[in-house]
Amino acid sequence: MATTATTRRRAGSLEFLLVGLIVLALSAGTVSGVLSTHPRLAAAATIFCGVFVQALPFLVLGVIVSGLVAAFVTAERLQRWLPRRPVLAVAAAGVGGAALPGCECGSVPVARRLFSPDTGGAALTFMLSAPAINPVVLVATAVAFPGQPQMVVARCAASLLTAVTMGLLWQRWGCAAWVTRTLPTPHDDSAPRWAVFTGAARHDFLQSAGFLVIGAAAVALLRAFVPTWVFEHVAGNLVFGILAMAILAVVLALCSEADAFVAAGFTMLPLLPRLVFLVVGPAIDVKLFAMQVGMFGRAFAVRFAPLTLLVATTIATAVGLLVLGTAS
Repeated sequence: MATTATTRRRAGSLEFLLVGLIVLALSAGTVSGVLSTHPRLAAAATIFCGVFVQALPFLVLGVIVSGLVAAFVTAERLQRWLPRRPVLAVAAAGVGGAALPGCECGSVPVARRLFSPDTGGAALTFMLSAPAINPVVLVATAVAFPGQPQMVVARCAASLLTAVTMGLLWQRWGCAAWVTRTLPTPHDDSAPRWAVFTGAARHDFLQSAGFLVIGAAAVALLRAFVPTWVFEHVAGNLVFGILAMAILAVVLALCSEADAFVAAGFTMLPLLPRLVFLVVGPAIDVKLFAMQVGMFGRAFAVRFAPLTLLVATTIATAVGLLVLGTAS
């Protein structure tokens, strides 16, 4: 006698997110009452909502594009597009990152599939450029910094130079033996494109939205509760401001489609430290380091990540001084 098995679908992150939003909506009156008696909490809530609401449309657009890339652009196809000469391949991969946008989470496994002893520099260049200079990120930066096109130019130039520099450094001194992990399992080629797209977009949105919440909350709490004199001291010491924003970018681990709105929220800091924040974040942060360990191996990550942080901070500072100046 045939038996039919019933498969129960377990609640996932999306379901928990929806339940959380419903609970917040139903408790809006209580939350409003609490905020009305605490002015600083009310100010923090206002700042949080402003940053989050501004960034969310660009985050959604970014994960849609990332899902389309996952569904229709394979690593093998990208490899065929690369020039044979390593230096030209690095340059093409850097510029190609703008044409094939995706979030940081998607660029790491794609770079791992592109990686080989001959194409290592190009693969790593693509990994750094794709989430940093794609059109969604640049438009988001322009919206977050209205009337300041120099921020868009500086971000694009510094991020592209960082990606190409790291690719060339790997091409010259990198060692393929440092890559100890096997290739990640690709998605099922027989799976419908729609299923691949929705799966990739859902994964990227849930992961990126969580980090966006953390970043927006950090900006809100810092602006509402940290004394003004602290920011005046940071703003008055350019070196300290640059180092502080570089470290903050590594810790917050924001999605590149939304980080410009978080950076724009630090209105008490000059543009130069905020540029460093925007260049360092998509290049290396705590989540990217963990993904690099998982995809490439620890021997690779402990060498590549610190050097990326140093190169990104140095190049962002140099480009910022050239494009933005010190008084911005």
